[in-house]
Amino acid sequence: MDRATRRLEPWKIAVIVVSVIVGLALIIGLITFFLCNDQDRYYNVSFLINNVNYDPQYERQTTDEFRNLSEEIETMMSEVFKNSFLSKRYIRSHVVSLSPDPGGVLASVVLVFKFASADREATTWGHVNRVLRRRLQTTSMGLDVDQSTIRLTELNKEKGDNLLNNCCGIRREAFSFTGVERIIGGQRARDGEWPWQASIQLDGTHRCGASIISNTWLVTAAHCFRGGTDPRRWTASFGILLRPPKQRKLVRRIIVHERYGNVILDHEHDVAVVELASAIEFTSDVHSVCLPEASHVFPDNTSCFVTGWGALENDGYSVNQLRQAEVKIISTEICNSRQVYGGVITPGMLCAGYLEGEVDACQGDSGGPLVHANSRGIWYLVGIVSWGDECGKPNKPGVYTRVTYYRNWIRSKTGI
Repeated sequence: MDRATRRLEPWKIAVIVVSVIVGLALIIGLITFFLCNDQDRYYNVSFLINNVNYDPQYERQTTDEFRNLSEEIETMMSEVFKNSFLSKRYIRSHVVSLSPDPGGVLASVVLVFKFASADREATTWGHVNRVLRRRLQTTSMGLDVDQSTIRLTELNKEKGDNLLNNCCGIRREAFSFTGVERIIGGQRARDGEWPWQASIQLDGTHRCGASIISNTWLVTAAHCFRGGTDPRRWTASFGILLRPPKQRKLVRRIIVHERYGNVILDHEHDVAVVELASAIEFTSDVHSVCLPEASHVFPDNTSCFVTGWGALENDGYSVNQLRQAEVKIISTEICNSRQVYGGVITPGMLCAGYLEGEVDACQGDSGGPLVHANSRGIWYLVGIVSWGDECGKPNKPGVYTRVTYYRNWIRSKTGI
């Protein structure tokens, strides 16, 4: 007896074909992802430098001595990897500590590379270790590295991020700037661009900017607290958006400079520090700026950036997304001239902006940071937004509290 041939209905065939195609696409996609997708990999390398004597100034990462030696080491690391087959994989190096050793100085450096996700960790570690040891012998730099002391350790992403995020003034990546921008009608900041920026808020409303100087301390302007210094009414938030913020913290204590408001000139001693009730969780988007040494001099015409959520025009309203402006330090002599501020700029103040106006901070930016990157790309707090004659007027640049002048006061209150 003939049995009838059973045929699949057309719609079932279509479902099977589509399922096979989707399955193949997923498999190909996953293979491509693992073969082509790059990921950051972190390493910690330590080694002894024989021909450098340890200087106690190396204990503080903000000293010129630490910067100079770190810059030499980071340049050496760049030479080592950029002239090797890992040149396209190498991203950056960052000195995290310089320690005393009977033989000289023990350096600890974080190395960051980008490798394909599919690359085995043991293989990439071997590549980095081999290049490091071979090329440190032949690199013609002024540092004498003891080969027997080289130790290379792979770090997981969390440890690598934590090491870098706990170094002040570092940014996740290098951002490019396109000429002069301004807060008034100017350029918006991106995530992680200014990770030390904070907002301090009175009864939940943005009042002023501030700068993170440790996981529990902020520095800002004294005049921000004319509305009162009861810490229960104040909060601090972090991230480029006021709403919603990346993190929010309660305030434990507000310390305004003792001499603020006690002199005829209301703008003198316009500095305050804020202690938070709990520690900030440092991430690549939220962490501290470096404080300069009291003796450091930022030369006239130095390029700086000011950031804030302030108004886009005089007497306007604050904005929700952080903005930035590039300004230049103006000499006190010029700023005190008759046509500018007529002699009211004191040693504890500095001017920054342009005499032609336009580029400036504005209301709501008060207390926020004026920062400058040194030759290592590490950002330092130069000034605190303090006062000015309206916003962006010709011959009326922004006036900032000079951080170096109050550096010892900040240390006396915070221990930083």
